[in-house]
Amino acid sequence: MKRQYIYLLILAALTIPLFLPLGLKHQVTDEVEKFYQTIEDLPPGSTVMVSFDFEASTIAETKPLAQAVLRHLFSRRISVVSLSMLAEGTGLGHSFLKEVADEFGRKYGADYVFLGFRPQYQATILGLGEDFAKVFPQDYLRNNLSDLSLTQKVRNYEGISLIISVADGDLPQYWVDYAQTRFQKPVAAAVTAVMATSYYPYLSSGQFSGLVGGLKGAAEYETLLGKAGLGSKGMEAQSLGHLMIIALIIIGNLAHLRTRKKI
Repeated sequence: MKRQYIYLLILAALTIPLFLPLGLKHQVTDEVEKFYQTIEDLPPGSTVMVSFDFEASTIAETKPLAQAVLRHLFSRRISVVSLSMLAEGTGLGHSFLKEVADEFGRKYGADYVFLGFRPQYQATILGLGEDFAKVFPQDYLRNNLSDLSLTQKVRNYEGISLIISVADGDLPQYWVDYAQTRFQKPVAAAVTAVMATSYYPYLSSGQFSGLVGGLKGAAEYETLLGKAGLGSKGMEAQSLGHLMIIALIIIGNLAHLRTRKKI
C-alpha cells in the first residue's frame, strides 16, 4: 500500500467521528462520578469558583473539560465566579465561560463574573479569601466589582461553595495549600491526562472532592450529563484512529508474511 493511502485512511479515521458521531459508550470512573456528585449535591443558588489554570498548548484537553464542568454548573443554576492563574488562560477562559453561559442564557454580572488574571499564585489565592475587590478592583471587562450583583453578594470565600481548578500543571495543589488549608474550602480538579496521576493521592486523602482527567474524563463527564460534546467526539476520533493503526499494522504484517512465503 502506498504511503499516501495510509495517511488518507488515518486522516479519515480521525475526522469522520468529528462530523458523524459513532455513539461509543464510556464507562464512568469513580473519581469522575465523585466530581459530578459533588456538584449535584450543591443547592441551586450556590456559587462556585472556577479557575482556568492552563495554557493554550493544552486546549485540546482543557476546553472539553472546562465546557463539561461549566455546562453542569449552569444547568443547575449555580453561579460562577471565575479567574485565571496563568496569563494565557485568561482570554481562553473568558471565551469558554461566555460561550457556555450564552448557551444557557445566563447573564453576566448576575449569574457569572470573570475576574481576570493576577500574577503571584499564593498572594492571589490568599487575597481572594479576604476580599475579591482588594485583589481585583475591576473585573476582566473593567467593571467595578461593587457594581455587579453577584460580587456584591459574594465578596470572598465565605460565599463560595466549591473551588474548581481546570489545569494543565501544578496549580490545583496551590488551591489546596492556600484556599483549602487556610479557608477550609473544598477543591476539585479537572486536569490534563498527563497530570491526572499526580493528583490521585489528593483524591485518596480527601483533599480533592473529585478529579476529572484528560479527554477520557471529559467524555465520561459528558456521559453523566447526557450530552455529547468535544470530549466524546475527541475520544471517538482517537479510538477510531487507534483501531485504524492497529488494522494497518496487521495488514502490513500479513502482506510481509505472504511475500516471504513466495520467496
